[in-house]
Amino acid sequence: MNEIILNSHNKSLIRKKRFWNISLIAIILIGIILSSIIIDINSSNLLNGIPRLGDYVSQILPSLESSNLFLSPKDQGSIAYWYFNLPKYLKLLFETFNMALLATIVGSTLALFLSFLAAKNTSPNSLVFFTIRRILEFFRGVPEIIFAILFVWVLGIGPLAGIIAMTLHTTGSLGKLFSEVHENSNNKPIDALKASGGNWLSEMKFGLLPQVLPNLISYVLLRFEINIRASTILGFVGAGGIGQELYLVINFNYYEEVSAIILLIILTVISIDLFSGYLRKNIIGVEND
Repeated sequence: MNEIILNSHNKSLIRKKRFWNISLIAIILIGIILSSIIIDINSSNLLNGIPRLGDYVSQILPSLESSNLFLSPKDQGSIAYWYFNLPKYLKLLFETFNMALLATIVGSTLALFLSFLAAKNTSPNSLVFFTIRRILEFFRGVPEIIFAILFVWVLGIGPLAGIIAMTLHTTGSLGKLFSEVHENSNNKPIDALKASGGNWLSEMKFGLLPQVLPNLISYVLLRFEINIRASTILGFVGAGGIGQELYLVINFNYYEEVSAIILLIILTVISIDLFSGYLRKNIIGVEND
């Protein structure tokens, strides 16, 4: 009898699971169809555009010749000729790196402070919790490029606008993540400090931070990787760095310079991703991506 009831229950669960799986697939398909209709996806334009993409890629590829690869910058077909502007590119890459680093340091510091006020278990009261949460939502809800356009208009072309834009977005994004880490932490050490007469600052410093610090560091490193990529894009609106140079060479159709800069950006991002992953895995104990 029990086996019959158990089998009947299992079949009911299977039917219910199958129903929800089919419903979910149907909803996704309907969503894709409706989205395609709303944004007016034209398959003929898409098919005609793909070959043009290939044409552009072939144009930006360098004209390297095996016999001239290691000759001087004056010899066409050599790597040195392709990267004749390398000192300038490296300087701009260093500027991009510093933009991302400064924005990450300042943004994560502000995020850490605000996260204590935005977490339910550490915020002093509901009014502060609600206000800080809305501020963080605004900072991360506005894309970096919108902030960058605004500050370029206010401060002029240069890296400062990009740094401020990334700092604000970093504050909003990390503040949300940090506050969620706080809310998922163990409250027993905090309660013990509170019971022994500790103030709010000591509770956060000795009761909360030691248990959440590895996660916070991991999020900061991940955000630094994101900011490296974001700082490149912000250069397109005049916010400094290698992205600004990339925008210029694209506009002037300096095809070989486009590929030279893109390759440098890719190598830089890969190097930082690998180094950041190494830190997360070997120092913090988080598995590499």
